[in-house]
Amino acid sequence: MYLNFFGFKELPFSLTPDTTFFYAYHSHQNALNTLIVALSNSEGFIKVVGEVGTGKTLLGRILLKKLNAEHFVTAYIPNPHLSPDELKLTLAQEIGVEDCINVPHFQLMGHISSRLIELATQKKRVVLVLDEAQTMPRETIESLRLLTNLETEKRKLLQVVMLGQPELDDLLARKDLRQLKQRIVFSEKLKPLNFIALCSYIRFRLKEVNSEAGSIFTLTALFLLFIASGGVPRLINLLAHKALWAAYGRNELHIKWCDMRTAVADTPEAKRLGRWIIGGNSVGYWLTYGIAAVGGAVVNWLGY
Repeated sequence: MYLNFFGFKELPFSLTPDTTFFYAYHSHQNALNTLIVALSNSEGFIKVVGEVGTGKTLLGRILLKKLNAEHFVTAYIPNPHLSPDELKLTLAQEIGVEDCINVPHFQLMGHISSRLIELATQKKRVVLVLDEAQTMPRETIESLRLLTNLETEKRKLLQVVMLGQPELDDLLARKDLRQLKQRIVFSEKLKPLNFIALCSYIRFRLKEVNSEAGSIFTLTALFLLFIASGGVPRLINLLAHKALWAAYGRNELHIKWCDMRTAVADTPEAKRLGRWIIGGNSVGYWLTYGIAAVGGAVVNWLGY
């Protein structure tokens, strides 16, 4: 591995969502702030939408980490492609309903309600986080809506955070789901990183694993990374990881355009423009070099 070669204590660009590497890009930080404030005020439904790879799962894990166990009980369902009964059973298990597996399905809602009331008397808010919410069947979404009908005179007994791809908006636009859509109090969208943010993101991750390694990517490599990834964090991580391998193979401590070119060529998921730039002619390189020079001036001016 290249860990010892670069002096890293761990992989800086792992694809596993790791809260240590949460980068507070403005759309992600805004979404996190909205979630924390809304949940603290018992606002009911909150929706966060983002394209594949923009960091929804990591955001969900950061949220769960930040919610104080003294005031919140959390339930996390990473794959909500469940039947209505499976959803209720999973929620019951997550919030501590005793012997819920042996409870008949037609009685389970009553046990969930009793448990939610018990937690409310302990002044605890219950938050259900659904990742990949766009996969939920229509009947399960309706069951979810009925669960959120449970409330006291003061507040909802169950709050729901829905994290999903843009298809979630299409799903909720269905006429037969309008009742749930009307309950969504806040809606946020995660956006890809711009070039300046990408530079800071790379620097941040490298410094987490080696305080001296923040500037080992050249500007041409960074700009090609930006073009080929479209600013999508998952693609950024994948390409940066492969570029580090390429530089390691050359026994080079700095990641250059040629290393990023190798990474892009090895990644079918890379954006079309990035793959065109590396297509074998010198135009791509000089185009990247020229734009990167301008981008570099901006980055330096902003103190990167």
